[in-house]
Amino acid sequence: MKTKSLLSGVMALILAGGLAACSSEQAEDTERDRLDARLITIATGGASGPYNIIATNLAEQYNRVYGVNARTQTTGASVENMNLLAGNRVEMAFLMSDVLSYGINGENSFATPIENVRQIAALYPNYVQVVTSQRSGIETLDDLRGKRVAVGAQNSGVEVSARTLLNGHGITYNDLRVDYLGYAEAADGLRAGRIDAAFLTSGIPNASLMELAQSFDLKLVTITPERLSPIIADRPYFVGLEIPANTYGNAEAIPTAAIMNALVVREDLSENDVYRLTRTFFESLPQLLSAHQAVRDVSLERAQQGLVAPLHPGAQRYYDEVAQ
Repeated sequence: MKTKSLLSGVMALILAGGLAACSSEQAEDTERDRLDARLITIATGGASGPYNIIATNLAEQYNRVYGVNARTQTTGASVENMNLLAGNRVEMAFLMSDVLSYGINGENSFATPIENVRQIAALYPNYVQVVTSQRSGIETLDDLRGKRVAVGAQNSGVEVSARTLLNGHGITYNDLRVDYLGYAEAADGLRAGRIDAAFLTSGIPNASLMELAQSFDLKLVTITPERLSPIIADRPYFVGLEIPANTYGNAEAIPTAAIMNALVVREDLSENDVYRLTRTFFESLPQLLSAHQAVRDVSLERAQQGLVAPLHPGAQRYYDEVAQ
């Protein structure tokens, strides 16, 4: 009888210890998968653009993994996104590297340096897609003089890069009839004949251009390597790439300029939060790729190439961990 009681006591202690260990492990799991921040707002761009499409799916992953209130905010894109970060009104943003460079250095559209932005990763290239009709006679940027041209939403990354490239060709806005139009509005303007050409700088394919190509004699304007080289020498965030053949029904690859996109966060987000946000971003690449083809050019191996802003310590911790 005593032996049976003793065995029962031992079993109870083992069971209690097992339950305690499980509870401890569950508590550690809960702690590991919890963010300090209660809200993660991701600043994107136009509703139909790759930034918003990719970020919407990324927010869903953050909601699923961490139970945090993650959401996107459509914006005028890169310049506005930098200002939203500076004002502590969003936690994370997608933007173009040229605007990021201007922002942290207090150049161009930024009167003073923005100091609270840190980078998570270099993403995919944004291709400068200058579009016109087959009937326009426009072959290169030099042919845009005197034309009505959509240069992107005012102070967007599209508009900033358009202005820089035009200036590199000796063209100012005084030489054009400028319209400040986003992706969808520019596509509508081309279809209706209200504009002669448009800059749509984004990952490829651009959804608005894909739709436009179905009912419009779309033509891509060449930015020649010869004219681009001195611009790159002055603004090294530009690279020369080609829009592949058949992207929009084009028979041949079209030389153009491109700018790397960046994923950034506010500096004051905790190291643990940014570590987790970075980890989940890379673990979610298959799901993000199903949302937009531009993600095919995002990789862990290239994520630290072409960084413009300092890495957040949480992102650095993730890269150090996966490198081991």
